[in-house]
Amino acid sequence: MYSQEDLPTNILMRWSKLLEYDFFRIYSQHLILYAPPAAISNGMEVSKLPKFKKNLYTQEIIAFVLELIKTGEKTKRQIVDEYGIPNSTLNKWVNKYNTI
Repeated sequence: MYSQEDLPTNILMRWSKLLEYDFFRIYSQHLILYAPPAAISNGMEVSKLPKFKKNLYTQEIIAFVLELIKTGEKTKRQIVDEYGIPNSTLNKWVNKYNTI
C-alpha cells in the first residue's frame, strides 16, 4: 500500500483509525489554503457546490503561516494575497500567539 500511487478512502480511513491519526487532515488543510477565491456573482452562474469556510483554520495552518512570517520566507501581504487569509485574521494570529 505504501508504494501505490492511489489509496481508496475506505482503506485510508481504516489506517487513520488504527494509527489514531487523521490522514484526511493533510488534504483538507491543503484545500483550505489553496482553494480558489469564490467567484463574485456579477451575472455569472453561481455554483451549487459547497464552499469551504475560510474560518476553519487549524492550529497547524496557523503555525505554518506564522512560521513563514517569522522566518521571513513570506511577508504578511504575500500571505494575504496567496492564501486568501484576511489581513485582520492574520493580525489577530500575530497578536494572539505573539511569535513575531
